[in-house]
Amino acid sequence: MGDTEGTDLRAVLPRLMQLGNLMNRSGLGERAMKRIGADLDRPGLSIILALHMTGKAMRVGEIAERLQVAGPHVTRHLHVLEKRRLVSGLADPDDRRARLVELTPDGAEIADRYVTTLLGWFGDALSGWAPEDRRTFYDLLLRFTDDLATFLAATGDEE
Repeated sequence: MGDTEGTDLRAVLPRLMQLGNLMNRSGLGERAMKRIGADLDRPGLSIILALHMTGKAMRVGEIAERLQVAGPHVTRHLHVLEKRRLVSGLADPDDRRARLVELTPDGAEIADRYVTTLLGWFGDALSGWAPEDRRTFYDLLLRFTDDLATFLAATGDEE
């Protein structure tokens, strides 16, 4: 890493940490759930959002991998979500021993309202940005997130 690059990263690090704190500690997720009238815990919401974002039924292991948690953790929360009729299980057509989980219409509606609320807030926060600045930000944020995830996955087993 060259000096210029290290200096740039050092200057950005406090802002990355601030962003993480804003996202995690501001209660943004809880505020959005309150706004839409959803009564879910964070893991339950994460499962619903994972299913919503993929747009398809998934195996428990796929959901766990996406959320970076253990399968039993997902299974525990799926039982609650099923009782509330927000998700339903069905047989995997490729493997009858496996089970797929999909959103019910009620679960999809909660996910839609939650995402719409968050996107509305993000859009409001960026409303003063020029369209080209917004596009650059989106593109670079996607690239950074993908590259960091790839790097961490490649180095995660070495520690």
